[in-house]
Amino acid sequence: MTTIFFGLLSAILIGLPVAVAMGIVTTVALSTTTVPYAVIPMQMFAGMENFVFIAMPLFMIAGELMNRSGIAEDLIELASSVVGSIRGGLAMVNVGASMLFAEISGSAVADVAAQGTILIPQMERRGYPRAFAAAITSSSASIAIIIPPSLAFIIYGALAEVSVAKLFVAGVVPGLLLSAMLAGTCYIFAVRYNWPTEGVFQFARVGRALRKAFWGLTLPIIILGGILSGIFTPTEAAAMAVLAALLIGMFVTRKITLAELPELFLTASVRTSLVMLMVATSFAFGWYLTNAGIPQQIAADVVGLSDNRYVVMFIINMLLIALGVIMHGSAAMVLTVPLTLPLVTQLGYDPIHFGVILALNGAIGQQTPPVASVLLTACSVSGCRVGEVMKYNWWFILAMFITLQVVTYIPAISLTLPRLLIN
Repeated sequence: MTTIFFGLLSAILIGLPVAVAMGIVTTVALSTTTVPYAVIPMQMFAGMENFVFIAMPLFMIAGELMNRSGIAEDLIELASSVVGSIRGGLAMVNVGASMLFAEISGSAVADVAAQGTILIPQMERRGYPRAFAAAITSSSASIAIIIPPSLAFIIYGALAEVSVAKLFVAGVVPGLLLSAMLAGTCYIFAVRYNWPTEGVFQFARVGRALRKAFWGLTLPIIILGGILSGIFTPTEAAAMAVLAALLIGMFVTRKITLAELPELFLTASVRTSLVMLMVATSFAFGWYLTNAGIPQQIAADVVGLSDNRYVVMFIINMLLIALGVIMHGSAAMVLTVPLTLPLVTQLGYDPIHFGVILALNGAIGQQTPPVASVLLTACSVSGCRVGEVMKYNWWFILAMFITLQVVTYIPAISLTLPRLLIN
């Protein structure tokens, strides 16, 4: 077991893509057995034969369409009209806009790209340090993997063979809790450094902003409303979101043309293929681990450290955070699900609840160097160095960590809504 994980970690650290590393390690491991190599492509294709995976490129296309159609600006204005009157309100606008944009894209990187170029310069002009603006833009963007439609939930749902619809609904309350924690941290900073408000609250301004953002707000209604009402599966809801986003961009805002569509579809397909190759090799890797009895061995070793399920879960969270420091979120998820899911179910944790826990760990991983894909994107957009941004971002990571502990040890936060709304 140690040899397998040392080999995998070594391959990743020398720069091999995670998908390639898992494929190589699985192939080498099979060479020590009598199992034919043909089982690797068989398991890869068998794992990919899941209807829910079609939702991934569709949500990527929908997010890209809404980004290019100018909806991001309208959502920012709506958030500003609601919370801008509070001290440090523009920082809270960043959080609120990320909540709204998360309901469309499901991608934290897309959130940073869409909002960073708009909000970071605005915050700097109003007296916020540019590094702080980059930090809150980065951290709030990670709400996108908690609030539905989350690409992380789509991947986990397929790997763990659980309902993606339930995962989407389970992420709502933890996503709102995380948003409140980040906004509270912004307020503490604002009071300490006497940062400004954005004027007096006006119902008229909220009304105007709501009318402008109306079309952007139809996407969450289509996605969640269709799923909860039973009209759509998550995959069908993704297809409807693409259709709605396309119509809005071409005929309402008129910022998207037919000539742009091939490039847009190509961008989404390339991003999807990178993730899907990683998921495919993870199925082969997971098959080998299961047949070798490694998850059961890990479970026995971890449980041997303590007979308290809460202590064991804390250890698992620490290991997942450590893994997120050196691996991208999707890669960490496809690697850890086959290993940890049997253990957490043995401890009595609901697989839906564990999916939310994994997503929160992924959100922390997106902010912790050296990998930190979302943080690095925010630094690129803002022009700040990683060290400058991390001076502020550690406090937002602490807020995420506290949220993770609360969600881990109070299952009702994740499970109440799915039990009430989905049979």
